[in-house]
Amino acid sequence: MRKFLFIVISIVVLGLAFFVYYKYYRVFGDGTKAGELNYFAKKGYVFKTYEGRVIQTGFKGRQMSQIQSNEFTFSVTSEKVAQQLLRSSGKQVELHYKEYLGALPWRGYSKFIVDSILSVTDPITLEKKVFE
Repeated sequence: MRKFLFIVISIVVLGLAFFVYYKYYRVFGDGTKAGELNYFAKKGYVFKTYEGRVIQTGFKGRQMSQIQSNEFTFSVTSEKVAQQLLRSSGKQVELHYKEYLGALPWRGYSKFIVDSILSVTDPITLEKKVFE
């Protein structure tokens, strides 16, 4: 009986560990988004995380004569990337992100985690800065 209980508990623990890894730590997808950096701030009660929003314009609406804007909300875990974004408010940015199936409080409010900035363009001077 004791061996059976050990096997059942081991299976439950391994199943739970697999679920947590798959939902919160496995990268589901990655890609790039570009648009105007509308909002970027550090916030939170217990875990202070960087949160931002990029406005993507020019997408067709459901009706032929409509143009709608699309918002991309994201979190940032890297201090270096966060400092670059804090100086880029109102500029056109191209961001690389990783998508997870779930958000963790210490990683941010969003499933999308920006890990690098590909480029920043000032819309007034059209000066483009590319990051490596």
